[in-house]
Amino acid sequence: MKFNDIFEYLGDFGTYQKRIYFLLCWPAVFTAMQMMVAVFTLNIPNHRCALPGVSNDTYAVQGPDHELLLNATIPWKTEKGVSVRDSCLIYKDDVSGGQNRTTQECSAWVYDNSVFKNTVITELNMVCADKGLRSLANSILMAGLLCGSLVLGIISDIIGRKPALMVSILLHIGTGVGTAFAPNFVAFVILRFFNGASNIGLFIPSFVIVMELVGPAKRTLGGMIIQSFWAVGLFIVGALAYFIRDWHHLQLAISVPAVVLLGLYWLVPESPRWLLSRGREQEAETILRKAAEVNGVTLPQKLFDKDTLDDGPQAKITEMFTSPVLLVRTLIIFFNWLVVSMVFYGLGLNVGNLGGDIHLNFTIANIVETASYVMCLFLLARLGRKFLHCGSMLVGGIACIATIFPVLYGGKELEWVTITLSMIGKFGASAAFAIIYIFAAELFPTVVRNSGMGGSSFSARIGGILSPYIADLGTIVDGDFGNALPLLVFGAMTVAAGILALWLPETLNRKLPETIDDAKVFGKSSNKSYELDHSVKKSTTKKGV
Repeated sequence: MKFNDIFEYLGDFGTYQKRIYFLLCWPAVFTAMQMMVAVFTLNIPNHRCALPGVSNDTYAVQGPDHELLLNATIPWKTEKGVSVRDSCLIYKDDVSGGQNRTTQECSAWVYDNSVFKNTVITELNMVCADKGLRSLANSILMAGLLCGSLVLGIISDIIGRKPALMVSILLHIGTGVGTAFAPNFVAFVILRFFNGASNIGLFIPSFVIVMELVGPAKRTLGGMIIQSFWAVGLFIVGALAYFIRDWHHLQLAISVPAVVLLGLYWLVPESPRWLLSRGREQEAETILRKAAEVNGVTLPQKLFDKDTLDDGPQAKITEMFTSPVLLVRTLIIFFNWLVVSMVFYGLGLNVGNLGGDIHLNFTIANIVETASYVMCLFLLARLGRKFLHCGSMLVGGIACIATIFPVLYGGKELEWVTITLSMIGKFGASAAFAIIYIFAAELFPTVVRNSGMGGSSFSARIGGILSPYIADLGTIVDGDFGNALPLLVFGAMTVAAGILALWLPETLNRKLPETIDDAKVFGKSSNKSYELDHSVKKSTTKKGV
């Protein structure tokens, strides 16, 4: 029988699969913590130039004499209608210069430590002329995801899903702990690069093992629920950051507990499908029969033959470019992946640039993200992939664009409006990220589905690499417009992708394309009538499913 046919006996999501699924969702928690801890460890606190020759200078004004010295040394500027001391400039000449005093950039700073005791920014002075280093550091982390998905994906196919997962866990722990002791910027970004590679290495083998142990009917559900464990990781890192204000200790707090993941070596089996692909039929059968025993069902005496893993003919992704219909559809899918990833990570990182309390904003963003996953779980099979994806993109994008109005025409009293609109954008981006996994996989025909999803993942990684630079546009462009610019760019890109996605066909309750020719006519009126095969499945489903 075919491998998927085994699930007619074993059950799509029995007790055994649920246990393994639950265990393999936990790596997503640690991945989320390492990915988004930068909101706190790379936070840029308020700062200004240090007073020359004053060893006990602090950001807070210590008294009248200190304030007089500050007024004579640090120029003022206007931000959001309020006068504040300049963050990067210091007077070059003495007070005799009057109103025409010249300024220069300084080389030493003092920081506001009322929110954080220290951050990577304050220790390495990544401000003013070096403020672009924060975007670079976050971008290098995303580049690690790109390289990790390529390298560890290949390793997973060669040595197995489980060994690849163990290698990723060790790399994750080592680079996570090492980052806390990075002595300089170069060491910091190198460790973060490999930590990014380990993050995707934790997720891919875990996800693949789960998908290869869960029956076809429950794979969509499995793919959605694992997103909620990512959200759990965000809540945990937010709580830890609230109580731990030293970035070294925070980095250790999210890295050291990952040691518990090593226990998966004894608790999680290798993927039976991978074992079969390597000719290790006895090991694969032992795992499947153990699953049947736990699920309380009986498997046939003979499980495998030479056609068990035969998924039919395969084609190259380039064949999706052989007709105008497929070319446009594929480019729209890739563009949506790029934008969804860029906006999802970008809005997450931009939480630190919004006004108000950073910990409260981060928590609200996490609640919003969790709510979006719950919405998708309940509505995806009712409203359809296309409607929900396009709707999420358009609503989220328009909300982000709308932030231009309270930022430009309102003061601090309308800060809550900006935050609310940003959270609506976050809701849309999170929902779209969850949906696009399923939507894209169903749009690609069977013969190119794996390579098509690989191309989609590559597009997403490019979006992730770009996202930190867009999120930090406000630190490069001065003024109120600079504060609104990141959300404006994210919003415009999201709306554009959402509109383009309207040209994609709906996949819910449709017979999905299997060949390139199927894909060419998929979505046309002659293809839209599809009889659900529930009755056929019921008649062929064996006891225990």
